[in-house]
This record gives sequence, C-alpha cells and structure tokens, in this order.
Amino acid sequence: MLADLAALVNVESPSLVLDQIERSASTLASIIERHLGGECELVASPAGPHVHWQGGGDPKVLLLGHHDTVFPMGTLATRPFDVTDGVATGPGVFDMLGGIVQALHGLAKVDDTSGVELLFSADEEVGSIHSRDLIEERAQACGNVLVLEPSADGGGLKTGRKGCGTFEVVISGRAAHAGLEPENGVNALIEMAHQVAAISHFGDASVGTTVTPTVATAGTTDNVVPAEARIKVDVRVETADEKARVEAAMAGLAVVDPSASIEVFGHIGRPPMPESASATLFPLAELVSPGIAGFAVGGGSDGNFTAALGVPTLDGLGAVGGGAHADTEHVVVATMPERAALIANLVAAITA
Repeated sequence: MLADLAALVNVESPSLVLDQIERSASTLASIIERHLGGECELVASPAGPHVHWQGGGDPKVLLLGHHDTVFPMGTLATRPFDVTDGVATGPGVFDMLGGIVQALHGLAKVDDTSGVELLFSADEEVGSIHSRDLIEERAQACGNVLVLEPSADGGGLKTGRKGCGTFEVVISGRAAHAGLEPENGVNALIEMAHQVAAISHFGDASVGTTVTPTVATAGTTDNVVPAEARIKVDVRVETADEKARVEAAMAGLAVVDPSASIEVFGHIGRPPMPESASATLFPLAELVSPGIAGFAVGGGSDGNFTAALGVPTLDGLGAVGGGAHADTEHVVVATMPERAALIANLVAAITA
C-alpha cells in the first residue's frame, strides 16, 4: 500500500494543471488495472481525465473519489512523501490518495467484484463542475455509493454533510481624490462594510446554517476613494429549505448608498447530504466493523450530489489521519490494512 501511495503522491496533481492531472490519471489507472484486472476508461473533460473502472457485471455499488489535490506544483520538493514513526506524509496523502489505495487493496481481496464500479474525478477540489453529470449518472446506475474521502475523527464514518457554496459580492462605486474632493466619490469600501454587516445575520445556528464572510478586498491606493470592493462568503446548510432561504437572502442584498451598485455571484453548489442518505449503508458498516462511529460533518464532497438524488450514500471511508489541505496532512499507517478490510467487507455485503 505504501508503494502505491508513494507512486500517486509523487505525481503531483493540482486541480486544473492538465498535464499533471493526465499523468495522475494514467498512473492511477495502471495501479487499478494491476490490482483488479480489466481496463480503465479515462473520461476526457476540460478539467482533465476522470478515471472509471467497471467490474463488468450488474453494477451494485460505486466507489467514489478524486485524484486531484489542492497543493500547487512544487509542494513535493519541500514536503516529499515520507513515512516516519508510522505516519505517512506528503501532499495529498490524506485527501484523498490514501483512501484510494486502501480501497484498491481491499477490493483485490473480494472474490467477486463484478458488481463494483470505481470513479475518480479530476476536479472535486474545484467544485466538480466537469464531473458532476458523470458522478450522478453512475451513482444512479449503481444504486449505492461509498465515498473514499478521509475519515472523521478517530476513524469515524461520515453519515451526513452540510450543503456548501461560495458567493462573491461585487460593489461598484466611483473613484475620486480622497483629499481634494472625496464628496465626488462613491466609497465602495463603506458600502462593503454595510453589506458585511447584513450578511453576518444570514446564518442560523439553531438549524446549523453558517454564512461567513471570509475574504474582502477594496481600493487601489491610500489617496483614492475606493471604486470597487469584493466580498467572498462561505455558506454551509443542513437542509434544502435553508439552501433556498440563504440563496434568496444573498440575491436580495441591496445597497445602502443609492449611488453605489451591487452584484451577487455564486450559489450553494453542493446540496446537503442528510443523515437519512446513509440509513441503509451505515448499519452494514456497523455489522462488518462493530463499534465504528458515524458523524454528520460540515464539509462537502461529491457524496452530496449522489445523496441529493436519493441514492444511498456513505462517506468518510478513506484514510485515518488529519491535516487535510495543510502542511500537517498525514495518514496513520497502522490503520491502512483495517480500512482496506472495511472496504472489502462492506462491498462484499452490498454485492452479496
């Protein structure tokens, strides 16, 4: 498993760096074919190839993941793949190359994989824009989805996820000399302050909704009235009703200064994954791995899409470790055989 993990990590695969995504897809396909036989299909897309493998029989379960990572080219030079004191480190080991490797080794121990499909997309980390249709099509065809995203704390599975999205609010004002004639300007920064205050009230902790302004920019230099300001807003919701409410609230933002103007872009692109989505699959996981825990979490994955279609979905079946998207990303090596066995036993139970 560590050799396969090293092979994947050592092909850096930042989202949308197409030549690297192509190398990653080719490397991943060769590993899949070595373990499971058959032939992978590399599904071309503007984001690079998605890797698709089919067992050849009546499909019953889709194992879903992604081979793109968030780390820029060159990360490997400063943080190469390494295993020290039972911990594997390197860009992408936890999210989510370790989960892919565990799944392949687990499936290699399953007697009959004819009902299994694998799909590893090229653009999950940037919104799955070019893979969503394919993911939804194969999820509906298979009828069950196991998502190989990293585990929750302590190796728990993810039985629910919030829907999530990013908005950008663009405020247009009018530039003027800040010292000589500020009254002739329309200060987009001041208008932005009003909008941030309004947006901060859109969340509702009682139903798990968070609406968080995260990035703000305004102005060009210190002696010019700012003519433009921009706000990025992160949104997380647990229900479809809250998705609709927040999207309407963001679309309804209105300027305080009538001389300014406002535009709102974005939406909640990943619908919520309700805990009901895992109602049939989590009990199977408990059966094959007694004592395993399940948690609803705030982050989104491609499992949000499949769950929204009504396809039974269980998430967090990947690596145990931590530090996703950070320099501290790591996988606890001793847990890798256990997670491989979990996948093998769960797939066998689903396809029996």
